[in-house]
Amino acid sequence: MNLSDLIALLPFAFLVAWAMILLLVDLWVKPKWIIAILSAFGLAVTLGLVLSQAGHVRLAFHAMLAVDGFAVYLNVLFLACGLAAIALAYDYLRRMGIEHGEYYVLLLFSVSGMMLMAYAADLIVVFLALELLSIPLYVLAGFNRTRVESEEAALKYFLLGAFASGFVVYGVAMVYGATAHTDLRGIIASIQAGKATTPLLLLGASLLLVGLGFKVAAVPFHMWTPDVYQGAPSPVTGFMSVATKAAGFAALLRIFALAFPSLTPALTPLLWGLAALTMLVGNVLAISQGNIKRMLAYSSIAHAGYILMAFVPFGVAKVAHDAVASALFYLMAYGFTSFGAWAVVVALEKAEGKGLELADYAGLGRKYPWLAAAMMIFMLSFIGVPPTLGFWGKFYLIRTTIEGGQIALALVGLAASLISAYYYLRVVVIMYMRPGEPDAQGGTWINATAIGAALATFLLGLLPGPLFNAATQAVLRLL
Repeated sequence: MNLSDLIALLPFAFLVAWAMILLLVDLWVKPKWIIAILSAFGLAVTLGLVLSQAGHVRLAFHAMLAVDGFAVYLNVLFLACGLAAIALAYDYLRRMGIEHGEYYVLLLFSVSGMMLMAYAADLIVVFLALELLSIPLYVLAGFNRTRVESEEAALKYFLLGAFASGFVVYGVAMVYGATAHTDLRGIIASIQAGKATTPLLLLGASLLLVGLGFKVAAVPFHMWTPDVYQGAPSPVTGFMSVATKAAGFAALLRIFALAFPSLTPALTPLLWGLAALTMLVGNVLAISQGNIKRMLAYSSIAHAGYILMAFVPFGVAKVAHDAVASALFYLMAYGFTSFGAWAVVVALEKAEGKGLELADYAGLGRKYPWLAAAMMIFMLSFIGVPPTLGFWGKFYLIRTTIEGGQIALALVGLAASLISAYYYLRVVVIMYMRPGEPDAQGGTWINATAIGAALATFLLGLLPGPLFNAATQAVLRLL
């Protein structure tokens, strides 16, 4: 270990150290809003450290970590998600009577695990990052200890998460057995030299896909998602729906785009079926949901399927760059849209889980027009209606899928989007066309998050070029 290694790891190390300091500060500080402010400050400083790494490419700790544009892009997303999660929780925790400083510390530890996942260039580091980001989330899912649903969500998430981690460990073992390496650089060199045992390598890649498929909630590894999303506190659910999914795709993109293109002929049918099933199952099951949290849970499953479309042509050289760039762009677009939608959900949620039925949104357009307008923008973005950011996300993904020769999968994606229009537009109809007297509970930060996300979703949809160029530059640094 040398100074260069420490500098490469500085943002991650700072955030972990800051979280441990806040653990001690929480013992002596009674107003918990101070911990929230200090947590946001730590994330902001970490964001500055991450941005200072832009434009640099270096390997650290004997090529176990990689600092590149890919890591910087995703870490900006993770840190932004952390800040948004603090904004949503600031008033929510007090309203629900569960305001504890540990919430913010656990959130910082989870974000640090996601950052490590973005840096990971070794399969062992991928596993360590997976556990670091997951264990705090198991606790956060059960943070509302007064509700049985929250405890049930934590237990289900923990048991299935531990099961999925086993698949990741076995996958790492199989890849090591096939190549004698766990670092991606060594795996690539072994494959290129013809020294890798292909059947064992294929088995390892499949097991990794299963384990990480749990984190991104891909079908058929999605069973935990609706119950956990419904039972967990809503700010935690919003954070999981974006940040955890992005962390899982960070590992999948780096591993599959770098190390496994040679397995394309064998993996393409598997990835094709996984993407198609995830899009269709998520959207079809969302139609019957009357609870907004369960509806958004199945919606998040469907959006994982859209991103998985980028993996199908990942081995086609002419579209490899665009495939990864479109996936990164979609993650950012989905992040703005999803966090905004969850901000509206948090604003209307009351104690004991009330205010979460779709019927509770009746009359929102008349009583809270700005909140309803924001929710309408998010629903249209989820569908992919121009000129929202969601439209460009799906446009780039479907274009890349077609250029990779997967026209049938692109048609499945379009059909799935049409299906989703039914339940997304149903929310808009209920808000504007049914009488009701909703009671919004949101505070200043929740409202600011909803309005800010709506503006970003709409305005960036008018000028998507800079954001897509940032994703493209991140891929160039990766590949």
